[in-house]
Amino acid sequence: MPIIDVHGHWGPWPYFTSSAPLGETNIGLMDRYGIDVQIVSGAEAVTYDAVAGNAALARVLAAQPRLYGYAVVNPNRIEASEADLRHHLAGGRFVGAKIHTHYPGRAIGSGEMREAFALLNDVGVPLLLHTWDPDVARLPELLADFPRLRVIVGHAGGDAWREAAHTAAECDRLYLEHCRTAADAERIAYAREAGVGVERLLFGTDATLVDPSVALGVIRDAGLRGAELERVLWGNAAELFGLGELGAGRG
Repeated sequence: MPIIDVHGHWGPWPYFTSSAPLGETNIGLMDRYGIDVQIVSGAEAVTYDAVAGNAALARVLAAQPRLYGYAVVNPNRIEASEADLRHHLAGGRFVGAKIHTHYPGRAIGSGEMREAFALLNDVGVPLLLHTWDPDVARLPELLADFPRLRVIVGHAGGDAWREAAHTAAECDRLYLEHCRTAADAERIAYAREAGVGVERLLFGTDATLVDPSVALGVIRDAGLRGAELERVLWGNAAELFGLGELGAGRG
């Protein structure tokens, strides 16, 4: 069965090392676990310099057809991020945007984040948003002002995964993606009981920071079968990002 990973990373982290060449780290893990397509953000773009990191990732994407990109948006430098985002989206290898709340130090309810959401609403691409605390509950109210924006709730709220489940149930433009290092049991089942339909569940791994086996275990724990499993592993992502069946996929 095909797999699209909607939460990957490319490049070295300040607290993470690997002996493998950078581009091959992603592809090697994808091959090991049967992942066909991975949508990645640049580690440099997330942690240090969004514009420079996005440019470095663009060069990698040009040589790796199984990787697609998120252009990282820095809420603190919205004008530079807008020009950079539009530039990379025009090239066709970037299919969405990524915002991390921790590194730029901007909470979901901040004025800077609202500006970033307004930009993404105008551009019309999906946003992968890092979430890790009860602040995730502010998303439905925020999205009410931005009717075109669709948000992937990265890590499904992290430690606040229960709050994230109920939040996503309130807004049909919120998608849950459950990757994290702690393999809490029954997270997906909890979200479905809260009212989140299977059509808004996505598969993400947090590779290369986290081995994909953890996320695959979460999917196995959910007991998904048949058409539901296909939706979560690739169908929902293909529809959300306009990738067809598998985008470039495995040739």
